[in-house]
Amino acid sequence: HHSTVLGPSKGGLRYSLAVDLDEVRALAMWMTWKCALVGLPYGGAKGGVVVDPKSLTTPELERLTRRYASELLPLISPHGDIPAPDMGTSPQVMAWIMDTYSMTVGYSVPAIVTGKPLNIGGSQGRNEATGRGVIIIMEEALQQLNMYPANDVRVAIQGFGNVGSHAAAYAHSLGYKIVAVSDVTGGVYNANGLDIDKVRAYVQETGGVRGYPAADYITNEELLTCDCEVLIPAAMEGQLTEHNAPHVRAKLIVEGANGPTTPAADDVFNDRGIHLVPDILANAGGVVVSYFEWVQDLQSFFWDVDEVYRQLERIMRKSYYATENTAESHNVDLRTAAQLTAIQRVADAVKTRGFYP
Repeated sequence: HHSTVLGPSKGGLRYSLAVDLDEVRALAMWMTWKCALVGLPYGGAKGGVVVDPKSLTTPELERLTRRYASELLPLISPHGDIPAPDMGTSPQVMAWIMDTYSMTVGYSVPAIVTGKPLNIGGSQGRNEATGRGVIIIMEEALQQLNMYPANDVRVAIQGFGNVGSHAAAYAHSLGYKIVAVSDVTGGVYNANGLDIDKVRAYVQETGGVRGYPAADYITNEELLTCDCEVLIPAAMEGQLTEHNAPHVRAKLIVEGANGPTTPAADDVFNDRGIHLVPDILANAGGVVVSYFEWVQDLQSFFWDVDEVYRQLERIMRKSYYATENTAESHNVDLRTAAQLTAIQRVADAVKTRGFYP
């Protein structure tokens, strides 16, 4: 737990060999600021297990998850700490945690976790939420920069997993020209635009974008500096550095991944006048729809997907304008403005609540 000033703590559970205590602490703090920035009644939390989930059989993964959940029992509750999926975890892992908690207390508690399968209290639109939120934010930024219509805007997306593929699909449906996408296998580029539905079908069939026939092969590194108006880094952290930042041709960068830009690259982009929307704003769609799932579970009243999307859009657009207003009033970049807005909201809550005892 990093903070519970604004409400219960919220954050993802990671299964990865790279997990360590410092990372978990940092990510918990990141969640506090992200939730505060978009106005959710949550503080930040994070958890993790040092394990390669791919090395485990399904029964082994279930036993590990249930044992971990049993250790968490004194710490988690629907009004205290609500875990969610993250790197290496899935809706099925959330289902096991929910069942372990429910069996322990003696009744079903769907609101104990978010990111669950639909048939046990999950929310419509949860899988698409982060990617869709990235594009909602991209549209607001493009409007501010007077960059439209959509078919004149070329978009490159690094990362074609849950965030990148859904961002690409939604942007494509709105008429934007997706000229490049990439994943761990490499990247593909077509100056006339990719048919994202066909790319997704190809990835489903082959396991990666490499070899997609209606495009040229490029590396992940080349994608970052390809000719486009919008760059969406939605893969790993630390991709945009002082070495490649001077060569980025995009006029707008929207961070789909957590921490894809180094501080040195930030300085380069600010000097070059490239508009950058930071991760804690751009990729907050996932936790926003996690919040919707929690609310639906507590009420036992479930929304259709159109309602989920409508409320997501309302919160993302409102949060963008609040951050933009802070940037203008303090004469700072959007990343600094996002941090200022988030920290101020937490500080105001601390001040209002006072200290006990």
